[in-house]
Amino acid sequence: MSPPDRPEWSETGFPHIWLPYSQMKTTPRPVEAVASDGVRIRLADGRELVDGVASWWTAAHGYNHPHIRAAVTDQLERMPHVMLGGFVHEPALTLARRLSEILPGDLGHVFFSESGSVSVEIAMKMAVQYWLNQGIKGRARFVSFRFGYHGDTIGAMSVCDPDEGMHTMFHGLLPEQIVVDLPRDEAGFEQFDRVLASRTDEIAAVMLEPLVQAAGGMKFHDPSVLQRIAALCRKHDVLLVVDEIATGFCRTGTMFACEQAGVCPDIVTLSKSLTGGTMALAATVATDRVYDAFLSDRFDAALMHGPTYTGNPLACAAANASLDLFEREPRQDQAKRIEKQLVRDLQPCVGLPGVADVRCLGAIGVVQLNGPMDLNALRGRFVEKGVWIRPFGDIVYVMPPLVIESDDLAVLTGAIIDVVGEWSAAL
Repeated sequence: MSPPDRPEWSETGFPHIWLPYSQMKTTPRPVEAVASDGVRIRLADGRELVDGVASWWTAAHGYNHPHIRAAVTDQLERMPHVMLGGFVHEPALTLARRLSEILPGDLGHVFFSESGSVSVEIAMKMAVQYWLNQGIKGRARFVSFRFGYHGDTIGAMSVCDPDEGMHTMFHGLLPEQIVVDLPRDEAGFEQFDRVLASRTDEIAAVMLEPLVQAAGGMKFHDPSVLQRIAALCRKHDVLLVVDEIATGFCRTGTMFACEQAGVCPDIVTLSKSLTGGTMALAATVATDRVYDAFLSDRFDAALMHGPTYTGNPLACAAANASLDLFEREPRQDQAKRIEKQLVRDLQPCVGLPGVADVRCLGAIGVVQLNGPMDLNALRGRFVEKGVWIRPFGDIVYVMPPLVIESDDLAVLTGAIIDVVGEWSAAL
């Protein structure tokens, strides 16, 4: 869209917005979105893009699903918000019960917040206070893994990869955690075992993204890795926090990724697809073991945390409607169908010069490159192809809405083959 064709609101408003993950001096002018429906985003100039990333992995059911829209509209007319301090309401209580019923094991105590990063902060706070409430001091560090990503707030940044991630400049500000390689063989597990054994008295919990380290590069690991990490946590009496913000709600082919390993963590964090990409909402869910440590006649043993919009009725209504769809519609089957098509359709990228790996899991497809990438140019080329695909780091990937049909998915994979092919040929 040329400058004279841009909407007036874009011309007057753009100088005043600060965009995420963007160098505002050099970032290309973003495309203007005006509407969304199903798996498509309509632009101000009339073009439509097939969305390959589900708006940062949130729109599991596609955009503007009538069931979610109706639930939010109904709640808006009755009670958009009420504080959860001194009040409770049906949407929050119903959602807490339903999440407890579908999560593994005895994950049955739900603390709501507004974002994934904050849900991680709450999990960290829970883990540290779990030990303090039992009179055990000093267990305030976390073990996390290289290529891990858990959010952009201070605590969450501290458990991200300190060298490969986006937060390297904040050394000195962030709490110092114990960041190790994700164990993948016997030597790796022996080393991980030694870390837990030698530093048990300072470790509050181990924090892990199950099966997929998402924003750290869409790096996969086998369910057996999660199983053995969980077993070593039990061996050394260390809490396990599983971050299912990106992997939860059928993204890896099961409702929650940890199910594939048969693991029930002590704490799990949820967000993104929780509301089907409609409203901001997150949850930190604890087992009986963790929750019971906060029950006391002493008020200072309580979890002193409370985001202003925690348990927002509109967001909880959206999440309840989203859970309806996960129950009624074949989302797990759709994820498995998407995986089969991604494996087949992305095969032409295998062996191209500069392509290091092609991998798929559930509704995630990744082409990893090992040459220089002009991310802005690649992103612009995908828009020209009629798709919304946002390469980052060294990967081109798709995580589309779970409802995407085969022909639209073929549009996404065809664009990847074309654009990666062009990039490869230019090396």
